[in-house]
Amino acid sequence: MGRSPHPYLHYPRGDQEYSVGMMYQFLIANRVQLIARCRAKVAERATAGNAGIELEYGITVFLDQVIRTLGLERTSDPMRSRKVSGRSGGGKPALSEIGESASQHGKELMQQGFTVEEVVHDYGDLCQAITDLAFEQDAAISIDEFRTLNRCLDNAIANAVTEFGYQRDFEVADKQAHALNERIGFFAHELRNQLSTATLALSVIKGGSVGLGGATGVVLDRALVGLSNLIDRSLAEVRMTAGMPLQNRLFSVGGFLAELKLSASLEADVRGCRLKVSNVDPLLALDVDRDLLLAAAGNLLQNAFKFSHPHSEVSLNAYAMADRVFIDVEDQCGGLPPGDAEKMFQPFTQGANDRSGLGLGLSISRRSIEANGGILSVRNVPGSGCVFTIDLPRHSVSRSPVAPVQH
Repeated sequence: MGRSPHPYLHYPRGDQEYSVGMMYQFLIANRVQLIARCRAKVAERATAGNAGIELEYGITVFLDQVIRTLGLERTSDPMRSRKVSGRSGGGKPALSEIGESASQHGKELMQQGFTVEEVVHDYGDLCQAITDLAFEQDAAISIDEFRTLNRCLDNAIANAVTEFGYQRDFEVADKQAHALNERIGFFAHELRNQLSTATLALSVIKGGSVGLGGATGVVLDRALVGLSNLIDRSLAEVRMTAGMPLQNRLFSVGGFLAELKLSASLEADVRGCRLKVSNVDPLLALDVDRDLLLAAAGNLLQNAFKFSHPHSEVSLNAYAMADRVFIDVEDQCGGLPPGDAEKMFQPFTQGANDRSGLGLGLSISRRSIEANGGILSVRNVPGSGCVFTIDLPRHSVSRSPVAPVQH
């Protein structure tokens, strides 16, 4: 049959005819086929984690709501359809059946591991299926009915995506809170252990039976060094996490290494290691946040003492090449298994048999160095140890003026 004189009314091929309210009757007549087409499209995008999942508030529910909306618009009070579909034009959302079920659909899609793109595709599948099937059946549908369908789709997508975003934000916040609580718990545990050791050693020394120069004094030194390391590392992490502005200043590399040597010598003694520090060109300088760099380099030395073999040597060297300054910390840990070098910079990663600490030091050190425009890398020396290298932009300090000769 040909097209009817009515511009938006069309009698399709075959015996089936649609009258006014064509989309309403079209959707009722083809409901099962449309749902099957949508399911097929979803199956094409399915992953191993969500294959074959039939969701409670999915397209079947939405299609029935569209049909009810179109049916209400054919009555003497068409505005009642807004209770099902919601109003058009966006703005402040109003309560509607489609809005409520779409919100639930967005929530369940998030819980099932879908992406926000799949939320939008879910509703787009139905629109595409309706369009394709109407074309195949040569069924013309009025502009007003397409407007109704678009209103339903707009409100459904808006509510589903909004709820999906809320659920994703809640999940991210929960994970962050859990990670923070875990880190605080680890930190408190380590802090308590070091403090308990120091308190016990001090009590024994105060009893008068042992002196500060004996083994108990070494235990006290080790505990105090551990407390200092924990606090320094935590302060550096707080600064990095909070995104506090850097406090750059120009300083000589030689003076910086001398300060590092002074603070690290006690830990070298406690760990039974030797610390060797190279001579540095007095004009060589850095222009970075000294406190962050000191904490990062100090942590590299702490790791070197911690993992080196007893009575071995840890080296601290600084040198310049072209426009860069390099600071090397070389230990005698015996080397790393293949592929373990980069894993060391991941949070909560610990190596060797000494499992003390949080496994956060190298991660924080890398972030501190990168915040200063530098690079922290590690080179494995099989059978010997590791060389951690801090790479920063090179600067120079002026020579001290020579005093005039008095005549």
